[in-house]
Amino acid sequence: MASLPVGAIAATPQPAQLFATEAGKGRNVMLLHGWTADGEDWSWQLPVLEARYRTVTVDLRGHGRSPVPPSGRYRPADYVADIEALLVGRYKGERFILIGHSMGGQIAARLAARNPDLVEAVVSVDGSLGFAKETVPLFGKVTRDLQTGNPAVIAPALFESVYDTATPTALRRWHARRVQGMPAHVVRESFGPLFVGPGQVGTGAQSEKFLRTIKTPFYHLCRDPAQAQRMQPWFSHPASKVDAWDRAGHWIMQDRPDDVNAAITAWIDRI
Repeated sequence: MASLPVGAIAATPQPAQLFATEAGKGRNVMLLHGWTADGEDWSWQLPVLEARYRTVTVDLRGHGRSPVPPSGRYRPADYVADIEALLVGRYKGERFILIGHSMGGQIAARLAARNPDLVEAVVSVDGSLGFAKETVPLFGKVTRDLQTGNPAVIAPALFESVYDTATPTALRRWHARRVQGMPAHVVRESFGPLFVGPGQVGTGAQSEKFLRTIKTPFYHLCRDPAQAQRMQPWFSHPASKVDAWDRAGHWIMQDRPDDVNAAITAWIDRI
């Protein structure tokens, strides 16, 4: 991580004014997308969730319609500070169920650990959490490649390795084209700190230690049965669960939208 800008390590989080939409009534739900994505990723979930809950859908800093801060401001702590500021500023005194995909799942988990008074529960859809220590070299290589190469090429190539054979070509093209339109520094600097370095909580023993601190209900959906079995004991709340999903790529909620919608709403309604 020495190749990251000094500011990426030393800067104090300065919350950004995020673009977010709100619709529906009922329990508070907030949707957090993943790395290189935006709130549109939840298009398959919004009709269902907005019909049942008060649903807030966010574009994270540097993504979608939200502001693009300069280089050095894309640590996990920066993303968490934005969501915390949004909740405290716009929804003071209220708690939310955070539903996050990929990087958004880790942001949700970090906020639940940092400020549980704001978070009623977390749903992590293949969140950047709980990966085996054997994956560290891979994540390190992707981080280095992003720093030295073209993110518009490297990110889509990474995506191809995490799709299912049934993932539609249209989704793959959408994901790739979206990255190609993003500022390179956002793509480069957001990835590595999730998995590499002393502050990471995405892999190995550091991820386990971190997740064991979370006391709120936690539902993690992943694609690896071994990962699901390994992670299940890490969550102390009796409502927490970890499920392995087949027939889906990394964007589980897009490959199997009806099944994911049913699973998430059933779990939310039980807690």
